[in-house]
Amino acid sequence: MGGNHSHKPPVFDENEEVNFDHFQILRAIGKGSFGKVCIVQKRDTKKMYAMKYMNKQKCIERDEVRNVFRELQIMQGLEHPFLVNLWYSFQDEEDMFMVVDLLLGGDLRYHLQQNVHFTEGDVKLYICELALALEYLQRYHIIHRDIKPDNILLDEHAPEVFQVYVDGGPGYSYPVDWWSLGVTAYELLRGWRPYEIHSATPIDEILNMFKVERVHYSSTWCKGMVALLKKLLTKDPESRLSSLGDVQSSPYLADMNWDAVLEKALTPGFVPNKGRLNCDPTFELEEMILESKPLHKKKKRLAKNRSKDGSKDSCSLNGHLQQCLETVRKEFIVFNREKLRKQQGQGGQLSDTDGRAGSQAPGKLQDGCNNNILAHACSRGCSS
Repeated sequence: MGGNHSHKPPVFDENEEVNFDHFQILRAIGKGSFGKVCIVQKRDTKKMYAMKYMNKQKCIERDEVRNVFRELQIMQGLEHPFLVNLWYSFQDEEDMFMVVDLLLGGDLRYHLQQNVHFTEGDVKLYICELALALEYLQRYHIIHRDIKPDNILLDEHAPEVFQVYVDGGPGYSYPVDWWSLGVTAYELLRGWRPYEIHSATPIDEILNMFKVERVHYSSTWCKGMVALLKKLLTKDPESRLSSLGDVQSSPYLADMNWDAVLEKALTPGFVPNKGRLNCDPTFELEEMILESKPLHKKKKRLAKNRSKDGSKDSCSLNGHLQQCLETVRKEFIVFNREKLRKQQGQGGQLSDTDGRAGSQAPGKLQDGCNNNILAHACSRGCSS
């Protein structure tokens, strides 16, 4: 009898906010400059998700708090088949958490590094799917500004954009995303980018490169694909394809069933191997061995810290950092898409059949500058 009871999903108070204890941590699958990603399972529903967690102190020291808050605020108002959608956000003393759709197919950069050959048919479908995602973001005045193979994750059917950024800063507008789409498509087909540009390449060198160098298209590619890539890689933003309508008007895509694309009804040519983990296995080893505050020991660690007086820990932090941590705690955006759907009825009003955001998104995203509430948060810069 005891064994039978142990297999029952735990019961959580419906009025309780979702928190770290609601998830079982399975394994680490990725990391960034100040955040990591792991696979989790929600204990009550048994649903699988990806959980991104970001150390508060590191975010403050690197002045990344506003970016995290901005990403949270954007993602809570968006839902689309080709975006990795946010389901929950919460915090504890150490970290900020974002729980999102899980895609186990790996990112396109990983598959390029594994020498996967993407056919023109594969890339054609990716272009269409990403064009639908960009059009959706553009409708809410959002510029992604980081479309690249690293940020495109695969499930067993289709790619989905992982990160979303608002606005592009001075000098950027929507055509920059369509340029990046062209660069990504080119790299998937050829294995390298049309221009040899790195983060350390001086701007004057880049400008000169655009003036004197020509993009080389493979003679094996069909004329329609080359024509589409040339229009996406047009240097003049005013002349570049920069909307879904522009892309749909391309003769090369005249045979595409766009409704079927949106519904993920088309069978992709490349399907990631289901029998393997499509990511670098060292992430798990680093988390288990090298991480000073491993996630799997968080519950015991926090319980131990809470049992202490706390004065010693508080004194170990400078006053400004302590103030910033308190500001982050107060300003953090808690989100629960599951609860929101229940409140709005079984049908769920977050998105309609056209992939448009529902009533929540327009008011928050319409001006494309939705980070105004962060102006007073950590206003001193939160740099250590």
